[in-house]
Amino acid sequence: MITTGLHTAVVTPFTADGDLDIPAFKRLLDVQLNGGVDGIVVCGSTGEGATLNTQEKIQLWNTAVEHVSGRVPIIAGTGSNDTRATVELSRAAKACGVQGLLLVTPYYNKPSHNGLLAHFRAISDAVDLPQIIYNIPGRSAQNVGPETQLAIAETCGNVVATKEASANLEQMCEIIRHAPSHFSLLAGDDSLALPAIACGATGTIAVISNYLPRVFGTLVHAALADNMLRAREIQMYLMPFYKANFIETNPLPVKYILHKLGHIALEYRLPLITPLASTMDRLDAVVTTIDDTWTPVD
Repeated sequence: MITTGLHTAVVTPFTADGDLDIPAFKRLLDVQLNGGVDGIVVCGSTGEGATLNTQEKIQLWNTAVEHVSGRVPIIAGTGSNDTRATVELSRAAKACGVQGLLLVTPYYNKPSHNGLLAHFRAISDAVDLPQIIYNIPGRSAQNVGPETQLAIAETCGNVVATKEASANLEQMCEIIRHAPSHFSLLAGDDSLALPAIACGATGTIAVISNYLPRVFGTLVHAALADNMLRAREIQMYLMPFYKANFIETNPLPVKYILHKLGHIALEYRLPLITPLASTMDRLDAVVTTIDDTWTPVD
């Protein structure tokens, strides 16, 4: 199920020459599998999908599908502000064997309500895979409100969920309150996963689980099981990590943390560059406290 539980938006590791680091990528996939996540998103925002070319995306999807071998679903980030290009890329992702698509709402163009409906309908009609709307106003220049998201859900048969990264809990509640039975909400802001699930979200697509998959997964599943006392205790433990991940633009901090943990080289793709020295100092302090075996005291 791509609409339930914890799905990690994994980073994309690069070599010093700027190429994909496939051995490191496989190691990151193993971290996720060993951490018990419910799914993995490849080529999303955290994966620097905007600066990967089509061949690189296909290589990453093929690698993920082959390496994970059906143990958890692979969700491909295929959205763009070009409907035709999104359809073509989504078809390519399906051919790789992914189990779902993450479709960021069109950025820069700022389409109308009807334009958004037409965009998602075209993708839904063309590609028979479960699809997730990705509403992230901070990156797409407009917020797609409940009315539009619900209209997409009602008219696009393959759209099964939204990743809500608006940081607006009231908006999330409105979507959950009026959602058709086949449509779920996944929290798109790590720190809001707990309150979103308390309001009816069915899971989350997360950044923090790149390096704390087991701990964050325990929070998500405790909340889904209505064990809010346990979930709240984990939430308090995770607060410093939530903040650390967004000291600078994502994925700068999380890739630095993964580098310090020995998983990847510290390489980004322009226009993203290495974090500020002051940021690295703050993250160094955070890294010393990371413990994915941590559990709350019963």
